[in-house]
Amino acid sequence: MTGPQLMPGAVVPPLRRDFPLSRMVAYAGATWDWHRLHYDTAYAQARGLPAPVVDGQVLGALLAEQLQRWLGPQCVLRTLHFRFSQPVFAGESVVCTGRVTEVGDNGLVTVEQRVEVSGPKARTAVATAGATLTLTPPPDPPVAGGPA
Repeated sequence: MTGPQLMPGAVVPPLRRDFPLSRMVAYAGATWDWHRLHYDTAYAQARGLPAPVVDGQVLGALLAEQLQRWLGPQCVLRTLHFRFSQPVFAGESVVCTGRVTEVGDNGLVTVEQRVEVSGPKARTAVATAGATLTLTPPPDPPVAGGPA
């Protein structure tokens, strides 16, 4: 059920994402979360923030995406947890990193993850994050000569 890449210490390939304001507005539309803090620059600046704040659930979705891109459609997330450290603002970029910490005899894989803001104001946006996952067996290939 587990392959050689799922050994403790294995590094999860990083996932990078930019957050232009247009992407944040698209996310707000897709999720029906129209809080002005996530798209209105004047509103955010009136509250002492440099720019609109990336919706925190986007960062959780990126952690899940990172694992699913790495392991493919057989990756089944069993748990996902994350704690915000610092906000991410419109115009910034992040990188999700991770590593395998445990592979159980039952096929349960534990991964530790982080989200870091890159660029001139680099900082940790999400720490104390991670997931447990399992891999489902790939489907059997079709049998040649089957029903037409």
